[in-house]
Amino acid sequence: MTAEYPVNWFDNRPFQPQGEITSVSEVLPPGKVKLIGDFHHQIPAFRMSPLRRLSHLANRLGLGDIWVKDESARLNQGSFKVLGGTYALAQIIKKRLGRENEEISFKELTSEETKRKIGDLIFATATDGNHGRGIAWSATQLGFKSIIYVHKHTTQGRIKAIERNNGKVVVVDGNYDDAVRQVFIDAQKNGWEVVSDTSLPGYESVPKWVMQGYTTLFCEAQEQLAGQGLIKPTHVFVQAGVGSLAAATLGFYHNLFGKQRPMTVVVEPTKAACLFESARMADGKPHSVLGDLDTIMAGLACGDPNPVAWNILRDCTDFFVTSPDYVAAKGMRVYGFPLKDDPDIVSGESGAVTLGTLMYIMEYAPLQELREMMNLNKDSQILLINTEGNTSPEEFRDVVWNGSVQVPDEYKIHR
Repeated sequence: MTAEYPVNWFDNRPFQPQGEITSVSEVLPPGKVKLIGDFHHQIPAFRMSPLRRLSHLANRLGLGDIWVKDESARLNQGSFKVLGGTYALAQIIKKRLGRENEEISFKELTSEETKRKIGDLIFATATDGNHGRGIAWSATQLGFKSIIYVHKHTTQGRIKAIERNNGKVVVVDGNYDDAVRQVFIDAQKNGWEVVSDTSLPGYESVPKWVMQGYTTLFCEAQEQLAGQGLIKPTHVFVQAGVGSLAAATLGFYHNLFGKQRPMTVVVEPTKAACLFESARMADGKPHSVLGDLDTIMAGLACGDPNPVAWNILRDCTDFFVTSPDYVAAKGMRVYGFPLKDDPDIVSGESGAVTLGTLMYIMEYAPLQELREMMNLNKDSQILLINTEGNTSPEEFRDVVWNGSVQVPDEYKIHR
């Protein structure tokens, strides 16, 4: 059997609109990002996640520098997802109070008076793990209950993490997209408030709030880069499942720099590449992919794009890329066992795929054309997002300790 090619790509630049990009302002209107950051900084124990520098690896690859926004320590939740969860839940509560156009402090949101007015509200969502954990934690912090739907392949480590945050877990016999559909059906029957990161017809406000919440990490990254004397990265590689984080990334940098924004590369698993396939169809519409979405990158195993996110990705993405599991596994091992004096980073399967992809683009000779198209060279300042730490210990150990997902012999790079 022939091994999967390490990097497939689609150059989306010819399909980007030439005029004003309205899809971004619809999700991230001017001034919104600062208000979101102000809200997050009111959360007890909130801290800026670190920006780590892999200078020795960058030098080895022929790049200027590699910067990694490390979300593995975010509020002790292991991923960036809690940023979107806390902000979305706060907006839902404000709407329930009839005060959606006001800025309400975190202290007031968690007050007994607010809970008395709201009643026994239950938040529900579907997840591959990290989003549900973030919603469970956020609901608990705000004084409410949560019900989290997972698919049958969700690992026990991720389920237990949700339960430790007081989330009630329901296992659905199907894939992630089946869990999404089921939670909406059950929520309607039971009066739960669904907090999904993907939109449906008539359900767009909450996914927008989730996406908006993610922008805090990029505000931080820009502040941290400025402290290093950099105005912006030249390239941003961001992983994607339904596309919400990727859209928040591209929207943030479009608002900040317009046509001078960094080159953007959206990376998906080869076996769950709904955004790549949507771009390849070249009709401007989101398209789903079918199947069991069998990839170790559980947080990216999504067959249905978020339509609101897709509009931004369609308009702003420079390259859509897919990579197989062994590329993500290689990224995990490189993060964990770095070159001398580079920091070690604990990165889960979904967190590491962008590093693995970048390394193949820079080191695998047949990808020279792509490397040149992306203008990757010694002047490039690359921003990656480690979206998750060790959020599924059994899978993490299997990959890192046991080497369960090996690089095929024909794609090993020796130098």
